[in-house]
Order: sequence, then C-alpha cells, then structure tokens
Amino acid sequence: MSRYKLVVQYDGTNYCGWQVQPNGISVQQVLTDALTKIAVGSVKVTGSGRTDSGVHARGQVAHVDMTTSVPSDKIPFAVNIHLPSDISVLTAVQVDEDFHARYSAKAKTYEYRLYVSKVKYPLLDRYATRIEQTPDVQKMQEVAKLFIGEHDFKAFMSVGSKVESTVRTIYELSIESGEQIVFRIKGNGFLYNMVRIIVGTILEVGYGKKALDTVAQALQGGDRKLAGKTTPACGLTLYSVDYE
Repeated sequence: MSRYKLVVQYDGTNYCGWQVQPNGISVQQVLTDALTKIAVGSVKVTGSGRTDSGVHARGQVAHVDMTTSVPSDKIPFAVNIHLPSDISVLTAVQVDEDFHARYSAKAKTYEYRLYVSKVKYPLLDRYATRIEQTPDVQKMQEVAKLFIGEHDFKAFMSVGSKVESTVRTIYELSIESGEQIVFRIKGNGFLYNMVRIIVGTILEVGYGKKALDTVAQALQGGDRKLAGKTTPACGLTLYSVDYE
C-alpha cells in the first residue's frame, strides 16, 4: 500500500461538506468511492481539513492510502472518469508515509467573493454572495489590519464549537475591489465558520454598522455578540494549502 497526495477541486453546492456525514453526500465519500474503482482493497482518504456545506475548493489537498497499478501521474485521469462533473482530481503524486494532508500543512488560504447588485445573477450567485449596496472598501481594508497576527479568535467562530484552543495566526488578509469584492485570507488554521464571520464583521464596518473599536474589543474579549453575522457559504472557496 502506498500514500498519494492529491489536489482536488470541487463545487460544494450539492454536498454536505468535505467530511463524511450520515445526513448527506460528502465530497470525501464520493472521492473515496471513485478511488475504490482504481484500487485493490481498501482506500482511506484524509483531507487537509473540512469545508462546510456549500463551500467550494480550488485546491483542497488530501492524502490517500491505497494499492493501485495506476502510475501516480495517471491517477487523475483514471479516477476522474468515475467522478461527477463538480469534483476533479487535478494532480496526484506518491509521497512518504509521514506526509499527512492535515498535520503537515503549514498554512491555508481562503477566498471570499461578493458582488454588488440589486438583482440576482445566476452565473455569479453560485460562487459569490450578492450584496445590494457597495460598502466602504477603504474602511474594510483598515479594519482588516486588526486581524493580522496571532489572536484568540473565540469571538469569530460559531457558538458551540469544540476545540482545544481558539488561538490562530493570520498571515495575510487582503481586500480587493473590482467587478467583485474579493477577500483573501491566509492563516495557520481556521475555526468553524471563522472566515465567514470575519468577512461578515468587516462588511458591517464597511456599511458603518460597526466601529473599529468594537472589532478590537471582540478580538480582545472573545464575545461572539460583538462580531458580525456569518456570511453565506456560497462565497467561500478553499484556495490553496501550503506545506512549506
């Protein structure tokens, strides 16, 4: 049995998330089923982390332990035949057994997209969240600086989440405004719904509904009520996972 590193891209609209769950179809399960068709014996797929229901991935990384006669560079072509159109293995390489998609990861980058329109655009709505008014992007860029560095992000995760530590480090947080407003956030790890809550909080600052001081208090005190709303899943994409 060998271990392979896969880069997987998917549209998360029709899935209950990455992780196998009893209440719906997951990306992990569909991928496992497809890999089973090119493997001999059991197949175990482990992702770099979970993406929630409706969240997309441009560059999810997974490792798979399996026995197969298919050369590693041919695995994407062999397995994609058995995958639906909204999931694709982009690359596959054989790696050492000590490589772990989750624990070997050094950083992850997420992208969140917004588009401004009074009406719904179906071709945009699948991968971006519609907002009706243009926020003050300069104010949003200013408050974004507060999140850079190591902080306790307790206020920026969904209530009821169970983790050993809520301390995370954000390396980069940029906001670009053009045809769409694009948030790109890179960190060493993220809590449940953390990116979507950060985006929602910054957006409220952009609309003048929340002050910079309030965001600073949320970071310092960990009060979820001081942070903003959780933005919809459709605008979020796992952009990449770094291992160096």
